[in-house]
Amino acid sequence: MKYIQNQFDNCYEEKKSKFIAFFMPYNLFNEVMNKLKKEHPKARHFVYAYRYLNEFDQIVENCSDDGEPRGTSGKPSLAVLSGAEIINSAVIIVRYFGGVKLGTGGLVRAYSSSVNEVINISEFFEYKKLETIKLKCDYSELSKLEYLLKQENINIKSKEFLKEIIIYIELSKKELNSLILKLPRNILLQ
Repeated sequence: MKYIQNQFDNCYEEKKSKFIAFFMPYNLFNEVMNKLKKEHPKARHFVYAYRYLNEFDQIVENCSDDGEPRGTSGKPSLAVLSGAEIINSAVIIVRYFGGVKLGTGGLVRAYSSSVNEVINISEFFEYKKLETIKLKCDYSELSKLEYLLKQENINIKSKEFLKEIIIYIELSKKELNSLILKLPRNILLQ
């Protein structure tokens, strides 16, 4: 699964109709939708589709045809996101009618192509479920441990300097399994 961190947009034209696709992280969806409705008052349709992971690691999906014939715009757009295994992302397609009716098949192709084209110009990041782990070490081991974590590209969230040093790190299960094999014995994993 993959996701985006920035907004991307692309314009697709089909028989004089313009389909402007705006692709964004899911948390920006409502804000961008409100902005687009103000910026494009003459647009006919604001079709959308989104997919995100909820707190139970379940994929939540939704889409809207926004006045287009049922099943010709929102569902095909969502199918493109799903087929590309994209999560925590949303797409809004602003349509300006060009005067030529596209028919149901034409609409499905136009909306699917519009979403595919914006995906093709987007920058993706691989999704990893991260856990927070606590490491305990002596002061004399700190620089060695920090070096190891840097080599493994593991994010240090915070450090507590007590009698011993407690380091909170964020990593995936796979990264944790790899790290355990490389940790010195006197560094405790909690």
